[in-house]
Amino acid sequence: MNDPSFWNLKEHAESVIKQMNELKEVTEDLEKIKREVEEKEELLELLKVDPDIELMNTIQQEMPELSKKLEEVKLFLLLNGPYDHNNCILEIHSGAGGTEACDWANMLYRMYLRYCEKHGYKTELLDYQEGDETGIKSATIRVIGTYAYGYLKCEKGVHRLVRLSPFDANNKRHTSFASVEVTPEIEEDDTDIEIKEQDLKIDVYRASGAGGQHVNTTDSAVRITHLPTKIVVTCQNERSQIQNREKAMKLLKNKLRLLEEEKKERELANVVGEQKNIEFGSQIRSYVLHPYSLVKDTRTGVETSNVDKVLDGDLDQFIEAYLKKGGK
Repeated sequence: MNDPSFWNLKEHAESVIKQMNELKEVTEDLEKIKREVEEKEELLELLKVDPDIELMNTIQQEMPELSKKLEEVKLFLLLNGPYDHNNCILEIHSGAGGTEACDWANMLYRMYLRYCEKHGYKTELLDYQEGDETGIKSATIRVIGTYAYGYLKCEKGVHRLVRLSPFDANNKRHTSFASVEVTPEIEEDDTDIEIKEQDLKIDVYRASGAGGQHVNTTDSAVRITHLPTKIVVTCQNERSQIQNREKAMKLLKNKLRLLEEEKKERELANVVGEQKNIEFGSQIRSYVLHPYSLVKDTRTGVETSNVDKVLDGDLDQFIEAYLKKGGK
């Protein structure tokens, strides 16, 4: 930053400053915890020489909060993947089941928005496809914040809902599915993916959902299909077709880069004889509203009967357990 030419490339300079601020925030938090631990150790040594019941009680009252901070540090150290500190793109797709599945996808959409709100992450809606009767067929959200991908990558997979259907006149129990896909937002400099024009199928259509009058009256939304991999990306939040295409291409590059990384992981796992489930489409969690209340993560065994709290964005216990297990 002291280099006279530092500001010649504005975007690069802003990226460096952002990285420095993130590291500064982390190191300041660690230094603060370190000082607290050292202070407690000194006080405990003094208490051995000169016992003080009141001071001892004060230390005991403060210990749970310090222990909590240390657990947060341990969890933070698990976020050591190459893209864990990045922003991410979170996609929700309704499964088979029509109205039921679209409503369930909409419930998940709200759940993740609430999670992001509680953790101070900013969100940007990139694509939103309404259901035929209610809910959504799909939604794509850009989550902006330090370690957004590191935490939300734990949510990738299929989510299952069991409940008495509000759309069934006979009030029967229904099972619905929706899939969640999470990809890191990779800086342009780190994305050396080359895409051939002949490998793309590009469609334009009229945007739907929230977004103002303009996006609903012009064919500004863009859908890009990468023919070799069948990956589909969409973007409709920008006012112009050109801007939507640029964002969609960036999303596609991110997905192709992650696909390459996963391919390498599979090859490595085969070499060492370890089987890892890194495929999209694996059921990760069940949300049961009837005949009893229970949310259970099938990967870690963590469960809670407070379904409403989970659907309001309280996902920390599931994410923490998944990270501590090593993301397996």
